[in-house]
Amino acid sequence: MKYVFQCLWACVLLCLGTTLAWAEDLKIVTVSRAPFSMIENGTDTGFSIELWDALAADLGWSYSLSRVDTFDDMLGAIIAGEADAAIGNISITADRELQMDFSQPVFEAGLQVMVPMAGSERQSLWAVLLSTGLLVDLAMAFAVLFGVGMLMWFLEKRHQEYFDLPAQKALFPAFWWALNLVVNGGFEERQPRSPLGRILGVALVLASLFVVSVFVARITAMMTVDAIQANVSGLNDLYGRRIGTVEYSTSARFLDRRDLDYQSFDTPDTLFAAFQDGEIDAVVYDAPLLAYYATHEGKNTARVVGKIFIPENYGIALPTNSPYANDINHSLLKLREDGTYETIYRKWFGNR
Repeated sequence: MKYVFQCLWACVLLCLGTTLAWAEDLKIVTVSRAPFSMIENGTDTGFSIELWDALAADLGWSYSLSRVDTFDDMLGAIIAGEADAAIGNISITADRELQMDFSQPVFEAGLQVMVPMAGSERQSLWAVLLSTGLLVDLAMAFAVLFGVGMLMWFLEKRHQEYFDLPAQKALFPAFWWALNLVVNGGFEERQPRSPLGRILGVALVLASLFVVSVFVARITAMMTVDAIQANVSGLNDLYGRRIGTVEYSTSARFLDRRDLDYQSFDTPDTLFAAFQDGEIDAVVYDAPLLAYYATHEGKNTARVVGKIFIPENYGIALPTNSPYANDINHSLLKLREDGTYETIYRKWFGNR
């Protein structure tokens, strides 16, 4: 009987030792998503990183952290059983629940809209006046005025003193005459006197009415579009705008359901770069990530508008039937009760 108890005790110790050894070498995977997971000064940091550190310390676990390039790679490692847990801004969704398990929620989030800040680099007047398209149009207009002015000089140089100049000296007077014709209808005292000059003058006056109207309409339209874009205040103002989001994200699926056209990007970094460069007018994405960007890299150029919609929770992703789920959930409750969670939250997001 003594030997039976010894054998049972040895088995218990062996199982316990195996479990502890297993738990002490967890493989954790993450992806860069500021402020949840990122690298600063060569060190892994962020809300999710610090929360996991506190959780692992509470449970006495050690772990190795690997950082992958995309969200799909991170979740794929969990589905394939190549990692014990994934941390970051991972939304708990019904579709994902079919392929993996989740801890209890660790963050309450949702989707929101980000647009350019009023009075930022997209100031209406300067943005229009310095746009490439308008500068090209101006250059072409100046070239045409020079050409038309020199043609009138050729036809009128023997008929009136104003044009009786060598070609080199007539460049500016001819251009000035053509410019005044377009803007003011010409000079009364410098009406064309040659038959061909008069025909050309009449054609130029008629053409100038059309050209000036189109030019003014173009500037007005560009400034109106800029003003409309600056007045986006929420989700319902996005129709007809150039929207961007991260591909395969919960925000992308939401935009699909709303039949809103959008441009998808591989990562938030490429999304925010396109927004900064003016390639898109609005960003629809996770509210905390937009808030962090708008108060850091986009502090003077971006603003988050409207209320949070499609509320969602973030959790720690685990392989199906993970043996660590109960311990993780119990530790998360403990961290909330002793104030550790609140301290980490306030560090990254301020008071709620």
